[in-house]
Amino acid sequence: MYELVFWQYQEGFYLNHQLVYESLVEQEMVEGLEELPVTVILNRIGSVFSSWEKVDDNSWKNPNGKGAFQVKTTSQSIQIDCYGTEGKTMELLAATMEEFKCPCYDPQVPVRFDEMNE
Repeated sequence: MYELVFWQYQEGFYLNHQLVYESLVEQEMVEGLEELPVTVILNRIGSVFSSWEKVDDNSWKNPNGKGAFQVKTTSQSIQIDCYGTEGKTMELLAATMEEFKCPCYDPQVPVRFDEMNE
């Protein structure tokens, strides 16, 4: 499994990404993060991956190749667990989340791909 996590800082906040990640994984509220339009985001992911088989409300698998992913949410974050998913699929997920001004945090590296890191 490969994890991708997305959140948006409130204006004027920029926190330790690893500590934010750890709090979000524990489903804790983090001061300084925006509330996300979770339902809208899930609908957008469903639209972008409409050619994929929807396994349940929050999981998709590629019917024409390898890869699957599951979306876990809190009011402040979107976590996407990728299983055998190709890089271009993960890039599309990250690009979709960028539409909501939520840069990707890759806890495996650990790096958050945002303007403060470029």
